[in-house]
Amino acid sequence: MPHTSEAQVLYHTVDIDGVAVFYREAGPRNAPTLLLLHGFPSSSRMFNPLFQRLANRYHLIAPDYPGFGNSAAPPPAKFNYTFDHLAQVVDAFTVKLGLSHYVLMMQDYGGPVGFRLALAHPERVDALIIQNAVAHEDGLGPLWNKRREFWANRAANEAALRENLISFNATKLRHLGSSPYVDRYDPDLWMDEFAFLSRPGEVDIQSDLFYDYRTNVASYPAWQAWLKKTQPRTLVLWGKYDPSFQVAEANAYRRDLPDADIHILEAGHFALDEQPDQCARLIDTFMHQVIATRRAS
Repeated sequence: MPHTSEAQVLYHTVDIDGVAVFYREAGPRNAPTLLLLHGFPSSSRMFNPLFQRLANRYHLIAPDYPGFGNSAAPPPAKFNYTFDHLAQVVDAFTVKLGLSHYVLMMQDYGGPVGFRLALAHPERVDALIIQNAVAHEDGLGPLWNKRREFWANRAANEAALRENLISFNATKLRHLGSSPYVDRYDPDLWMDEFAFLSRPGEVDIQSDLFYDYRTNVASYPAWQAWLKKTQPRTLVLWGKYDPSFQVAEANAYRRDLPDADIHILEAGHFALDEQPDQCARLIDTFMHQVIATRRAS
């Protein structure tokens, strides 16, 4: 597998229900599609390592959610920042782009958006790639104690939640986690993310959306039941130094998906930043298997 791709990355904006949604696209449109759903507080830019390595063989599509990256960020008074709503926007986005089949890659917030999409339209999902996205209580470690307090009493815990989730220290920790290799991390990554979080109105947007995260935890049993029933072909890539999501979550997927291909990586929350070649190789091998299965069926 070549380390870099000569495929041209295109940068588009499309109107979805009056909101300008930005997305990156590369690769042949008649090739198998990877729909790449980013996490917090990142954007479609987090998938650049895959665009560089896989776009000569696959059709890669990566949108920014409203309120993230280069998509529009209407104030909460004009846009309801919930995961249900983000999933509806992404659903409408896939319809507008004519994406009838795709392999769904989900990282962090991409999990709650992607699982909603998969349960609503399972016929579109050829397979799942999960990178540090949670669907079980196993994944929620000590950092989530303060976050649960926020869900229980938002007014009393708003300031503490913002320090826990949105502050500069929290943004940096999300990258470094418990890694013993801090010299491998590019500080521009968290500096850029904190600059994004510091945009006017962004803290209110992210606070509203994270308050709704409690609905994801409540949805875990439904997501698990869907996984057990449908047994989608699944690749799990898990950065073990993640401070947000515990490595036990990777093994929790095994309970629902005995045949899942699970890899624990020498990486943290954003594994593509630290192990791009390994992730791309594993995804490429997985995609070959998915394609072979589709051709045989």
